[in-house]
Amino acid sequence: MLTISQLASYAGCTVKAVRVYHERGLLPEPQRDASGYRRYDAQAVIDLSRIVTVAKAGVPLVDIPAVLAAGDDEHRDAVARIDAELAGRISELKKRRARLALLDRPDRLCLPAPAVAYLDRLRELGMSERGVAIERDTWILAVALLPKMIEDYLPMRLAMLDDPEFVRVLLSFDDAIEWAADDPRIDELVDATVALTRRMTTAGETEGWNDLPREVLAVLTTFEGVESAGWRALNERIEKRLADEPG
Repeated sequence: MLTISQLASYAGCTVKAVRVYHERGLLPEPQRDASGYRRYDAQAVIDLSRIVTVAKAGVPLVDIPAVLAAGDDEHRDAVARIDAELAGRISELKKRRARLALLDRPDRLCLPAPAVAYLDRLRELGMSERGVAIERDTWILAVALLPKMIEDYLPMRLAMLDDPEFVRVLLSFDDAIEWAADDPRIDELVDATVALTRRMTTAGETEGWNDLPREVLAVLTTFEGVESAGWRALNERIEKRLADEPG
């Protein structure tokens, strides 16, 4: 007769696992000797070996009794079902590993590849890390609220970085974070931004934004990512110019 430690050793599992199998009703509780210790016979070794083999194959504990008791056809069906479940779990684990590998770049966890490429280009063009961080958070917000629209819009936005005037305005806004509300450079940037906005509107590059749900538009347009007197003044003057001089 075997002790629980010997049984576990012969079957290739731990004593803790044997106790769990007892608790789940997978392995019958044995008779105890005069000292109160469990003692296991040959049948226990056979039963536990079968349980351990099935468990190591990835079968959930709740399914082990059905697998062990099934006939040939039922056994094949059960194995096929469990195999499909395992394949799904493996696929999910692979995705988690891929996301884990990107933890050195948190923006990649939240953004699609074109948005990450866009941020990388901004760095190459000379945008400050603070400006890139603001852009990143804006894109995270946009992707969460408008995933389909952003998927279509991102390639166009990335292509716009080949437009020197667009890049000049973008980088000027990055500089303007530090400007005072009465900075004389604001008027020049307002002129450039209004001209660029009208050109983009004519080219259809802003198409679709006016059709957004009101609550989504409110969230997107009120997020600035930074407290900046220069930006407040810029936005106010740009809005006023576009309203006073439509088209």
